[in-house]
Amino acid sequence: MWRITWCLLLLAATCWQRSYTKESENPPSPGHVSVVIVGGTGDLAKKYLWQGFFHLYSTQVGKGYTFSFYGGGLSPDDKGTPLLFEILKELKCPSELTAERCALVKEQFLRLSQYLQLKTVEDYEKLSQQIQQQLKQEGMVEAGRLFYMSVPAFAYADIAAKINSTCRPPADAWLRVVLEKPFGHDFGSAQLLATQLASFLKEEEMFRIDHYLGKEVVSQILAFRKKNNNLLEPIWNKHHIERIEIVLKETLDCKGRIQFYDQYGVIRDVFQNHLTEVLTLLTMSVPANLSSSEEVLKNKLQVFSTLEHLERKSVVTGQYQSYTEEVQEELNKTKDYFSLTPTFAGVIIFADNPQYDGIPIFMTSGKMLDERVAYARILFKNDIFCIQDYDGVNCRPKQIVFYLGHGALEYPAILVSKNLFKPSLVNSGWKEVTEHKDVNVLGLPLSDYYIQTPVMPKEAYYELISKVFHGHKDSFISTENLLASWAFWTPLLDSLVRAYPRPYPGDVANGDLLNFQLHGREVAFVNEAVVNVIQQGQEENFQVMQGKYRGVDMVSAWAKELVERLASDLQSAAEEAIRDEGQFHLALSGGSSPIALFLQLALHQYTFPWHHTHVWLADERCVPPTETGSNFRMIHDQLLQHVRIPYFNIHPMPVLLNQRLCVEEDGGAILYENEINQLINASSFHYILLGVGEDGHTASLFQDSKLDESAERLVTLTESPSKPHQRMSLTFTAINKARKVGVLAMGRRKHELVTQLSRIKGESAKYPITKVQPTNGNLIWYLDYDALLG
Repeated sequence: MWRITWCLLLLAATCWQRSYTKESENPPSPGHVSVVIVGGTGDLAKKYLWQGFFHLYSTQVGKGYTFSFYGGGLSPDDKGTPLLFEILKELKCPSELTAERCALVKEQFLRLSQYLQLKTVEDYEKLSQQIQQQLKQEGMVEAGRLFYMSVPAFAYADIAAKINSTCRPPADAWLRVVLEKPFGHDFGSAQLLATQLASFLKEEEMFRIDHYLGKEVVSQILAFRKKNNNLLEPIWNKHHIERIEIVLKETLDCKGRIQFYDQYGVIRDVFQNHLTEVLTLLTMSVPANLSSSEEVLKNKLQVFSTLEHLERKSVVTGQYQSYTEEVQEELNKTKDYFSLTPTFAGVIIFADNPQYDGIPIFMTSGKMLDERVAYARILFKNDIFCIQDYDGVNCRPKQIVFYLGHGALEYPAILVSKNLFKPSLVNSGWKEVTEHKDVNVLGLPLSDYYIQTPVMPKEAYYELISKVFHGHKDSFISTENLLASWAFWTPLLDSLVRAYPRPYPGDVANGDLLNFQLHGREVAFVNEAVVNVIQQGQEENFQVMQGKYRGVDMVSAWAKELVERLASDLQSAAEEAIRDEGQFHLALSGGSSPIALFLQLALHQYTFPWHHTHVWLADERCVPPTETGSNFRMIHDQLLQHVRIPYFNIHPMPVLLNQRLCVEEDGGAILYENEINQLINASSFHYILLGVGEDGHTASLFQDSKLDESAERLVTLTESPSKPHQRMSLTFTAINKARKVGVLAMGRRKHELVTQLSRIKGESAKYPITKVQPTNGNLIWYLDYDALLG
C-alpha cells in the first residue's frame, strides 16, 4: 500500500509541474513589493526575519524595486509600534556596506516599515487598501506581495483565507506566502492542513520554509555533487560507500519550548524535516539543471519511494533525566506525571534501489549532548590493507564531510579526505582553506582534508528570504514532498507512542550510554542501561519451560526466549536433515506470530544452512505476491531478502496464473502438489511451521473447509471467513506426512483458545488445528507465557 502512496504522490508532482508557471522561476519584474510579516514582533521575527529582510532591502535598493514593510500582530497599533521599532533599531548592516552607506540604508528601511494590527478580516482589508493607495499616490507598478507567517501552524488556514479574500494583488503581480514548520503532527494532520491551504493558495504561491535548506553547506550539496560528478559518480554507490551519517547534536535543554516540544519530540522536531532534507540531497539523482525547481523537487520526491519501511527496531530513543521535571513545571503537571517524549533518537534507514541497496544510513539527534555540532558524513570503504605505517594517509578513513558548523571546526565547510580526490570548488563564492587549526574532525586532522568554505558566510534566513523574493522554489518544501516525508515517518512515530525512552544524565556524563549499533537491519543500544524499575512480578524467574500439551511436547517461555528456542530448534532440524539427506525442506505459514521468528533467523542465526534449505509455503492468500497481504511478500520482506538462499530454493504458491487469482481451472494447486512430489522425498516435509488462529484454524484450513473430496491431495483451494476469502493451503494429508510439525501461538489473545484446546481430547470439527496429528513425525507446541497463562 505504501508503494501505491508513493506512485500517487509522484503522479501529483508531475501534474503540478505541468501547471507550474515559469513566472515563479524568473527574477521579479522591477516594481513595488509589499512585505508583511504576520507575527512581526515575535521571537523568530526579532532574531532572524527583520534582519533577513533588511539584508534583502540593502542588496536590492537601487535596482528598480521599491518596498514597503509591515509588521503585523494581534496587539493594537499603539502597543505594537514601539515593540517593532525596538527590534528595528538593533538591525545590523551587511559587512559589504560602508558605515555611511549603512546609516543611510538603515534610515530608509525604518522609514519604510510600520506596524499594523492584523486580527480581523477588516484589518486585512485596511492593509490592502493602504497598499493600493500608496501605489496610486506614488504612481508605482506593483511587482508582488510577500506574506511571511511567523505564527503557530493552527493559524495558517485562517490567515490564508483572509489573504485570499482581501489581499490578493492584481493578476499581473505575484503573491508569495511563507510558512514556518511544523507542517502537521503526522501524515493525517499534514494532509488536512495541506487541503485547507490549497483552498486559498495555489501551490506556486506557498513557500514552506525549512531553514536547514538555507544553510550554506546544505544548499551546496547538489552543486558539490554536480561539480565533482566525474570523480563521484564511480564511487557514489553501494560498492564503495560503507555508511552514511546525518547528525545534529545539541547541548541545550528544552526549557522555554516545553509546550511545543512535549507534543512533538525529537523525531518530529528535526528528523522529519531538517535531517530528511539532507538525506534526500545526498541520495537523490543529481538534476541535469540545478536551477530547475521542478526537476529538483521531482528528484527529491523519488527518493521516498525507495526508502524501506521503518520498524520499531529501526530506532533507539532516550530522554534526558531532568526533562520530565521541566514538563511538570512548565505545563503544571503533578509530580507523578511522566512524559514519554524522546529528546534523543538514533534511526537506521535503508534504501531499496540498486545504487544504495544495503548501505546503512544512520540519522541521529538529541538535546543535552556533549557538543553542539551538525554534519553529514559519507564514509567510504577502504580496500587498502596496511602492514605498517598505520598513520599513513592511505590507511586512514576515506570520507566526505558536509560540516554545517560549530563543533571543533566552528565554521561551515565541505571536507574531502586527501586519500579520495581533490574536489573542485562549488562556486566562486567559496574558497579553499590552506591554513589548518590543530583539531581533528571525525578521526582525521584537518591537514588530511581538502577543505572549502564560503568566502563570506551568510545567514540561512537571508538566503531563503532572497530565494522567496526571486521565486526559486527548489529550497522549499512542496506539498508532495511534505506528505511523502510524513508518510515515511508516521508509522515509526505510531510505534513509539508507548515506548519508554532510555534516561540519560546529559552533557559529558552521558558517556557511552547513548551509543548504538547495527544488528542486521535493526539498531540497539550498545550497553544495557542501569535503571530502577518497579517489579511487576516474578517474570525473571521463568526461563524456558518444557512439558506436555494435548499429549504432545510443549515448549513455553516469554516471547523473546521462545522465539530464540524455536529458531535454535529449526536450525538443529535443518542441520540433521542436511547431514542425512543433503537438503532441508521447510514450509512456513503466514500471519503475525512468525514475524519475530523470521527476524531472529535473519539477524541472529548466522550459521543457519540456507544454501541447502528449500522454503515452501504452508498457505497463501489469493492476492498478487507483490501486495502486502501476501504471505510470500511478508516472508520475503522479513526473512528471505536478508539471507543468502539460492533463488531456485524458494517455492511460492502459484496463486496468480494466466493473470487470474486462484481459478480452479488454472490448476495452481495441482502444480504446487506436483512440485512437492518431484522435489521432496515421499512428499514428506522435514519441518512444517504452523500458526493457529483464535478460531482454531491453521494454515488456511478452516472449520467449514470441505476437504473430503480431496482427501489424498497435498494442496487445495479453500475459503476463509475473512477477506481475502480465497486461499491456497497444504492439506492435513500433507501436514501429517511431515517429519516434524511446530505450532506457534503467542499473545494473550490466544490464551482462551489454548485453554479450550487443553480440555479437548482428540479431534474436534470446531477446531481444525486438532486434526494436525503427524503419522510418523513429531508435533511440538511453542506457547509463550501470555498464550499459556494469560
